[in-house]
Amino acid sequence: MNRFFYEAAQAADATAASPSLQDMLPLLLMSGAFVFVIYFFMIRPQRKRDKELKAQVNSMTVGDRIVTIGGVVGTIANIRDDEITIATSIANTMITFKKTAIGSVVKKETAT
Repeated sequence: MNRFFYEAAQAADATAASPSLQDMLPLLLMSGAFVFVIYFFMIRPQRKRDKELKAQVNSMTVGDRIVTIGGVVGTIANIRDDEITIATSIANTMITFKKTAIGSVVKKETAT
């Protein structure tokens, strides 16, 4: 009985051929297309937005309005190396943030 199962297993191994490149080509093409789509529709636009924001942060001056990634809106009162201080309300509440916490910058000329 065991010999029967052993021979059946050997026969199954003999008939099962490894997949050829021709069989795997559609899978490889679909995988490549998926990577291409992910890069051009997700990664590349995000890098472009990050580059634009970095340029805005590096060119901001005192008096510009900013919105932080947490939603705090204020006017820049002081800029140091990697920190900014903003005035957030009529009472001129001063808050200090890291520059990495800035979500968007509105220049003085367009803020009016």
